[in-house]
Amino acid sequence: MKSKIFIACDSTSVSKVKKIIKDTQTPKLKIGYKFGLEFLNSKNGRKFVSQLKNQITFGDFKFADIPNTCSSAVKAIKDLQLNYYTIHISSGLEALKAVKKVSGKTKIIGVSILTSLDNKALKEIGYNKDVKKLVLHQAKLAQKAKLDAIVCSAQEVKIVRKVFKKEIITPGIRFNSEKGDQKRVLTPKEAFINGSDWLVIGRPITKGNIKKNIKKLIDHLN
Repeated sequence: MKSKIFIACDSTSVSKVKKIIKDTQTPKLKIGYKFGLEFLNSKNGRKFVSQLKNQITFGDFKFADIPNTCSSAVKAIKDLQLNYYTIHISSGLEALKAVKKVSGKTKIIGVSILTSLDNKALKEIGYNKDVKKLVLHQAKLAQKAKLDAIVCSAQEVKIVRKVFKKEIITPGIRFNSEKGDQKRVLTPKEAFINGSDWLVIGRPITKGNIKKNIKKLIDHLN
């Protein structure tokens, strides 16, 4: 079975994103493309995504609002015909259900605690649970709302798998110990061993020589 990788297309440049898509084509991996707030909010980004054909697409909108606003927003992006998009699980059960109801064929991914946050950061926000307990709690909510997938750190995959039975997608993937702005990171191999279905990889692939980076990923996984 091919390893499944979402490449994070984090740029405001359509030509850069076109190059990322072109240079990451390989029969050895199942590749999808994740478009985040940076690209989706850029002048030509939305138009580009709406015209993209024959690719697995993931709109990382991270909706977080009252149920009515979330479901209205989902209706507003129907024309993008995305395969996946995200909503923060912390939006609450009613919002998750409202979005699921209007999502059609698109798979809904619940975002748990962001991989840039650690226990110290959670305390600053006002949470009194640690990361793992909070992620487990949110995974149960995602299961209850019948979401199609969940985003969590590779370090929490095993505990999420106990309560969430569908796809698990993990960002915060690094080939080495350079964390950048992420706190909870693992290597691609470690993440798959832990049970991730999809990995999200951005800078380790898209920075520098993309073709060489893809080859490095394939070699790392074999």
